[in-house]
Amino acid sequence: MSYQVVLYPENITFDIEKGQTVLDAALNSNINFPNRCQVGACAMCMCKKLEGQVSYHLEPMLTEKEQQQGWIFACQAIAESNLVLTFAD
Repeated sequence: MSYQVVLYPENITFDIEKGQTVLDAALNSNINFPNRCQVGACAMCMCKKLEGQVSYHLEPMLTEKEQQQGWIFACQAIAESNLVLTFAD
């Protein structure tokens, strides 16, 4: 099973396979997605989830406020539905 990810405001779309991280799916689709460490330490891949659900194997180092605002670490986030993401505040 796969889901679709849309990056706003550019409307860039790519597919993500079950169990795959958002960052891995983006890079495998040749999407220019900010990243550095790919393990959740640098926060380069942080983006805001506008729609959809994600899960984590290990909970990310996000504050409660960041989580409430929808911020995710793409290198650790696993899609549980179609997603709409943005890098904008």
